Formats: sequence, C-alpha cells, structure tokens
Amino acid sequence: MRSHLATIFLVLLVFQSNALSQECAQTIEGNDLIQYNLSEIRVDPDCEEFTLTLRHTGQLPANIMGHNWVLTTSADYMPVASSAQAVGAPNYLPENDPRIIAATNMIGGGQESSVTFNISALEQSEDYTYFCSFPGHNVLMNGRLIVE
Repeated sequence: MRSHLATIFLVLLVFQSNALSQECAQTIEGNDLIQYNLSEIRVDPDCEEFTLTLRHTGQLPANIMGHNWVLTTSADYMPVASSAQAVGAPNYLPENDPRIIAATNMIGGGQESSVTFNISALEQSEDYTYFCSFPGHNVLMNGRLIVE
C-alpha cells in the first residue's frame, strides 16, 4: 500500500512540475483569415521569463498576409498600432520604441517566430494588449495578456 501511495505521489509531482513549466511559454497561431486562435493569454507572475511562439498556419506569404505578435500596455496599443502602419514594410514596427514590450518577427504562411521577455517588468495590475501590426490586422488580431 505504501509503495502505491509513493508511486502516485511521484507521478503527481512529475505532472505538477510539467504543468508549472508550461505556464512560462505559450504558442499562438495566426491564419490567412486574419485571426489568432487565442484571445487571452495568462502568465504566471512567478515566471522569470515568458516565451511566446507565433505559428502562421496559413499559406500566404508575409508581404500579403504577414503576422507578428506585439505586446504593449493597453493604453499604448492604438498609438503603437498606428505608428507601426506608418513605418511600413517589412516589419511594420517602429524600431526601439519603448512602448513595445515584446514582439516577434513578421512571418508568412508555414513559418513561426518566438520572442522571450522578462515577466518581472510587468505589473499584475496593468492591462496588456497583444496584436498583429500588419496594416489593418490589429482590428481583428488582438487579445489580452494577463499576469496572474
């Protein structure tokens, strides 16, 4: 009986540690219909770093249907999205803009890009928005990042 309990305890411990390690990374998909598959991402504040991987599941190239993942505070979302479109191709993001917390590269169908950033700089009480900065995409491709 004791050996069964010890085995169950070890199995639960392994599953718990795997679950905790997965909270510090997330994959999100974008497609040719101008959609992310997630409208909300939750991040554990105990994570030192968080890795976001964007996977473009469509087939169109980046110059026609490019996607990226950009994180800002919700207050900075629209100003950054507007300035990003003014910058133009290929990245549609202003370089070294301090309002941009993290961003992946612009990718086309079948590609993926990742970004890792420090969670300790984010505040639990702040609202964060992620979006695609390709012209016009931010209207449909956006969501909330929640630190909790």
